[in-house]
Amino acid sequence: MTIYKFGDVILVPFPFTNQTTSKKRPAVVVSSGIYQSQYADLIIMAITSQNKLISGVGEVIVTEWSNAGLVKPSVIKPVIATIEKGLIIRKLGKLENGDRQGLKNALSEILGE
Repeated sequence: MTIYKFGDVILVPFPFTNQTTSKKRPAVVVSSGIYQSQYADLIIMAITSQNKLISGVGEVIVTEWSNAGLVKPSVIKPVIATIEKGLIIRKLGKLENGDRQGLKNALSEILGE
């Protein structure tokens, strides 16, 4: 069983918030290896190339987007989902240290301390 790391960028059918449909898009893994060793799913956050100059609460501008395997400048959105690992199409790359720290800060903003 593949264990994905916090900050891994993957391609998945990301569910819309109404849970009726999905769209193939990149996402970032936010669940830990410990979580994954006990459950068959991943906790992920959406990534979009529809970025703005100023990010909002819980958003992270991916500064090293090319190194993360993304084809355009992108933003991690504060949209969290749980998916089965079997739905992963492929791994694209991983976030660099600064972007991973930004993701940790965003999760703290979204979920509280």
